[in-house]
Amino acid sequence: MMKDLKQRYCIVGVGHTAYGKNPGVSQIAHNVLAIRAALDDASLTTDDVDGVLTKAPSSTFPMLWAPKIAEALRIQPQVVGTLDQAGASNIGLIQYAISAIELGQASVVAISYGDNPRTGSRASYARARGGDGAVAGLFGAPSSYAMAARRRMYEYGTTKEQLAYVAMTHRHHASMNDNAIFRDPFTIDEYLDSRWVAEPFNLLDCCPVSDGGAAYIITTEERAKELTKTPVFIDGIGQNHPSWEFFRRKDMAASGAAVSGKMAFESAGIKPDDVDFCEIYDCFTIVPIITLEEYGIVERGKGGEFYQEGHTRIGGKLPCNTSGGLLSETGMPGTQLVVEAVRQLRGECGDRQVDNPETGLVSQQGGILTTHATMILSNKGA
Repeated sequence: MMKDLKQRYCIVGVGHTAYGKNPGVSQIAHNVLAIRAALDDASLTTDDVDGVLTKAPSSTFPMLWAPKIAEALRIQPQVVGTLDQAGASNIGLIQYAISAIELGQASVVAISYGDNPRTGSRASYARARGGDGAVAGLFGAPSSYAMAARRRMYEYGTTKEQLAYVAMTHRHHASMNDNAIFRDPFTIDEYLDSRWVAEPFNLLDCCPVSDGGAAYIITTEERAKELTKTPVFIDGIGQNHPSWEFFRRKDMAASGAAVSGKMAFESAGIKPDDVDFCEIYDCFTIVPIITLEEYGIVERGKGGEFYQEGHTRIGGKLPCNTSGGLLSETGMPGTQLVVEAVRQLRGECGDRQVDNPETGLVSQQGGILTTHATMILSNKGA
């Protein structure tokens, strides 16, 4: 039985650095700048922070990372921690923050991710998969996700054109986002003309490697009442992690979304139909299709069609990745999706604002469909 989180814990501030190329900005600086921006957004200072939680930089994985960020902030918090669930860490860290607050060990927790793989090292992005050597040419994520996409196409009839509509939809939303790296819309012909990366993926199927940092501040409803901005409530969280290398699993194209989503919906006390918008991890175009289907938002095999029919555009049935997501806003591993969901629920997104949203869903994923976490957010008062 999932514990009821509703109206107990809030996100009260979000912030980020510039995305894209930030030469001369260190990994630590990306985290510090993002946390300070989130604190400013919440009308708080570092004096209020008693917890610092981080996702390690994907490019280098340093040890004692959260303590290093705390030192750079010039604070000695009661709680520090760095979690490695790859891209799913962002929601896992929120669950950790809730646990720390619940136990009375912290009251205001800053969570951040920052890295500079675009202008620094990106060696870890090209590692071979499968132990000591590459299995069947599996270098980096594109070739691995390409195999999952091929399997999905074989089993459910997902088409190349449907992958294109994922990329085009998210780019359309990014065209209305001043923070996005890639804002120019493209046609399906331009998509098909982009260079091959790993069949069936063209370049526009793949998220970019990006510098950047993003952060958010977690606290209680009681503390949130003392602040100026309307809090965004954490109504439900779920996790499920297939864990094994994808080529060793019974179903190489399945993620942990089905179980994770069920947990999140149950803890929030809602159904998939109650969600007003989604911010879905979209490292590759196949992932939102798999995720929507496994969440039960659409039938198996219908996720690509859902995109192709325009239902995921702003103004459609279920707007998805309203900032442009990893594919177009920034290739950072998911922290930015939480930031966008909070801003949507506050009504701060301008031309890309969803009409009067009350409930948003954020999905996070790591590895090659290896880890998965789901979060339900709302702006409904107690």
